[in-house]
Order: sequence, then C-alpha cells, then structure tokens
Amino acid sequence: MFTLGNDGFLGTRASLAVDLVCAAMLGVLAVLAWSIWLVKSRRNYRRHKRVQIALSLMLLLLLTLFEGEMRISGWRHRAEASPYYPAMVMPVLSVHLVFAISTAVIWVYVLLVALRGFDRPPAPGRHSRNHRLWAWVATIDLIGTTLTGWLFYWLAFAAR
Repeated sequence: MFTLGNDGFLGTRASLAVDLVCAAMLGVLAVLAWSIWLVKSRRNYRRHKRVQIALSLMLLLLLTLFEGEMRISGWRHRAEASPYYPAMVMPVLSVHLVFAISTAVIWVYVLLVALRGFDRPPAPGRHSRNHRLWAWVATIDLIGTTLTGWLFYWLAFAAR
C-alpha cells in the first residue's frame, strides 16, 4: 500500500514518491516525443491535444504527490548519507528547481493559450507559430527538469 514516507523501489535511499516520479519521467518524455511526432508527422492535431491534456493531468498528479511527500516526510534525512551532501546536492537542486519552476509556468501557459487559441476540432491557425515556439521552449525545459532531477536523484539518493 502506498503511504507517504515509504521506501522506494529502485534500491536507493529515496522514498516511494521520489522513485515513482524519477521512473515516471522516462515515460513522460516518451509520451511527449510521441505526441510531438503525432502532430509533426501525422498532422493528428486532435490526438495531440488529447495526449497533451492527459500528460498535463498526469504531471499535475505526480507533482502533487511529490510535493506532498516533500512537505510531509522531507528528503534531507535520506540524502545525508550521500558523499555529495550538501556540497553538490544543494547546487544541483537549485539548478533543478529553476528548470522545474519555469517548466511548470511555461507548460501551463502553453496549455491554456492552446486551449483558448485553437479551433475545435484543433487545426493549424493564427496561433500555431506562437504555440510551436513556446511548446518547444516547454519541451526543452522539461528535458532540463528531467535531466537535472535525475542528477539530483543520483547525487542525493544513489551515490555511496
């Protein structure tokens, strides 16, 4: 049964919620790549929209679970055994937070503006150029969030 504070499943010092988010980000990136392929190669705007809304809801759920875990159980007590704590863990966490916060803001912007700016059913229009630009910014930012998150994870919870 899932409860906050349980040990994770990846064999490190991380909690279950941290392991879940760390593993899920691989799936998130794969689904994001598929969604981009749908719109660029297949011109399947309707499915792209549905996938992006579902992905956004999944990310919201993961973020809520993760933040709840961090607020209730914390993480530092699990990271203190790392040879990189705090000298490298904290700077990497700071960089990760810059990516994570900017990703959340940009992602919400892209989603809300797309929901308002595109016709139903979705099709290319006057909003397309702006959407493409900010969607790529969000994608690159999410990749940065994921990579810095994985680096933080290794430094804080996996390194021995």
